[in-house]
Amino acid sequence: MTTNRAGTLKTNLSGAAAYPSFAPAPLPPSPAVELGDMVNLLVAANKQLALLNGLSAYIPNIHLFVSMYVRKEALMSSQIEGTQATLEDVLDPFLDVNANHGVADVINYIKATEFAIARQKELPLCNRLIKETHAVLMEGIRGQEKNPGEFRRSQNWIGGQGGALKDARYIPPNVEDMMESMSDLEKYIHADDELDALIRAALIHYQFETIHPFLDGNGRIGRLLITLFLMEKGILSAPVLYISYFLKKNRVEYYDRMTEVRGKGNYEQWIRFFLQAVLESAEDAVDKIQKLSALHTRNAEITGKMGRAAKTATLLLSYLEANPIIEIQKTAAALSRSYNTVSSAVQRLCGAGILVQSETAHRSRIFSYKDYLDLLREGT
Repeated sequence: MTTNRAGTLKTNLSGAAAYPSFAPAPLPPSPAVELGDMVNLLVAANKQLALLNGLSAYIPNIHLFVSMYVRKEALMSSQIEGTQATLEDVLDPFLDVNANHGVADVINYIKATEFAIARQKELPLCNRLIKETHAVLMEGIRGQEKNPGEFRRSQNWIGGQGGALKDARYIPPNVEDMMESMSDLEKYIHADDELDALIRAALIHYQFETIHPFLDGNGRIGRLLITLFLMEKGILSAPVLYISYFLKKNRVEYYDRMTEVRGKGNYEQWIRFFLQAVLESAEDAVDKIQKLSALHTRNAEITGKMGRAAKTATLLLSYLEANPIIEIQKTAAALSRSYNTVSSAVQRLCGAGILVQSETAHRSRIFSYKDYLDLLREGT
């Protein structure tokens, strides 16, 4: 392939040092995207997203649910890149002393997500915001030496770990083409386009991954872009869509379909895959929110009937929805209650089957909100 609808393969340097890099064509694709029988899938995905967004607007304590969704999306997106961490690792109450490199990657993704969403209130979705978010993502972790917050100034490539440029599976645009492509992408994000926002989100994610503007963290930033774009367009009012679950389950197909665009200019097959990812992710999120809401209602009723202990037990239940794995001393400090008061409430919740004491290597006892964790743990 030298040139197709998606871009051009260009030769860099000369002689033995020569190598090909891909220069993507600006969006939107030309000829234009043909939806064909994808229309029904597009309608279904939009309908499910609207339902999800509506639910998230009316559920009590939605910020607690959002907090957990952000953590799950951060974990799944990081696992796609090979990060070795579990939901329990991320929720460990002793995280400040136990965090390994993998967990630090996930925690930084959470921070980057929260930063980007807050920053979007001040800045439109642009290259400046993308770079600032990348700086948060890479701060103090592996890869921090790779120009955090700055577009790369050297050639990168995708291949086996430790592999050479000549063995690369894909070589993104050279630095000059990359800078031009990111400028074009920023313009497209803000351009008037008749294409549906979900199709545009698919194209933007593909284009960002193809440009690969950073030396590290491109996959995580590229998946975060999906959420940020949908929020900017008003499709989502909160980050409750965790599309990385679907992409992780279908990781090989995920990469293969983007490769198919670069090789043959076939955007349509990628868009179809992306819409299916959005539809299934939104369906799963709706199901989880409904189940988590029902769990909250049931357990709030139980704690509300605990007599004089009801106030502390209810306060503890709310804390558990943001921190479903706890240790008594840290929880007491967070709730501004005495150790004995919280310990008594924990025992009551254990007796009611809400909390379960966990096996732990720590000297302190650890308790888990098991039913809540079971709903969130799927796929992680």
